[in-house]
Amino acid sequence: MDAFTTGILQRIHSTESDLRLARESGDDFLAEVEQAELDDLRRLAAEHGVEVLPKIA
Repeated sequence: MDAFTTGILQRIHSTESDLRLARESGDDFLAEVEQAELDDLRRLAAEHGVEVLPKIA
């Protein structure tokens, strides 16, 4: 796995965690920001052929 792939997957994992915490704390604004960041990271990963497995609830 190259550095880009490793980095993008780490950022996705971190953002998913931050999104979960924002939702749990009831911070709707932060949840929206984190969701937008997650969407951007997933788009970037897809554009570069990085497979991101869906998060299991």
